[in-house]
Amino acid sequence: MNPLVQPDPGLFIWTILTFLVLLALLAKFAWGPLLKALDRRQEAIRKSLDEADRAKQEFARLQDESAKIIEQARIEAGSILSRTRADAERLREDLKAKAKEEADAMMRNAEQQIQLQTQQAMQQIRHQVADMAVMIASKLLERNLAKEDNDRLISDTLKQIELSRH
Repeated sequence: MNPLVQPDPGLFIWTILTFLVLLALLAKFAWGPLLKALDRRQEAIRKSLDEADRAKQEFARLQDESAKIIEQARIEAGSILSRTRADAERLREDLKAKAKEEADAMMRNAEQQIQLQTQQAMQQIRHQVADMAVMIASKLLERNLAKEDNDRLISDTLKQIELSRH
């Protein structure tokens, strides 16, 4: 029979004893640290997943918040635009009203100037007509009246003209 195939109780005991010592050494020095490392790695992965989940939730919250801020900004922009348009319309109406008032004032001023100049021209024409009438009358009367009467008549007429001017 082949010696490798025969059971040997001493070899069997030494093999089992070596296996148990090796098992104890591996349990103490290899599996414990290996299991601890695996537990630490598993905890680190769990923490990373939790942080990723929190980051995802925070990102979603920030997206919602930014969407609200953008919507609020759009509403405010629309409101500002509306107010600006209303202010521009009011300003345009105010400018139109002021321009109309200024044009009316200019028209009234022009009409007053025209009336004043018309009155001055009429007064000047009256004075010239009166002066010419006095001259004509004095020439006509000079032939008929004495020189003293003529001088008195001219000075009275001139006084009346001066009084009518003021």
